Amino acid sequence: MPKKENDNDILVAHIIKGIEEVKGQNIEILDLRELENTVCDYFIICDGTSNTQVNAIVNSIQKTVSKSLQEKAWHIEGTENAEWVLMDYVHIVVHVFQKHIREFYDIEGLWGDAKTVKIETTY
Repeated sequence: MPKKENDNDILVAHIIKGIEEVKGQNIEILDLRELENTVCDYFIICDGTSNTQVNAIVNSIQKTVSKSLQEKAWHIEGTENAEWVLMDYVHIVVHVFQKHIREFYDIEGLWGDAKTVKIETTY
């Protein structure tokens, strides 16, 4: 059964909450729904200051989503070196970077046609 748009919105909100709980930085949501040949509906991108913080962000997202929605990521990769961790929630893919790795790969630039929402954080 396909996910309803509202389900995606709820999952996005819980992912953002998980990022904010451990002070993930530069949070952006890329809406890919109007682009052709995309693998998902949304990218959520953020960065941390170290591999320790990147893993803390990943763990916080997992805990928040699992506790609130009883959902688990379909696939997670990159936790070994924690420079770029990808979390695949099927319709939503989360990219958690160390800042210098995020700048190098520039996913936002590659998906420049996507609608982008920056999340303002207060920390």
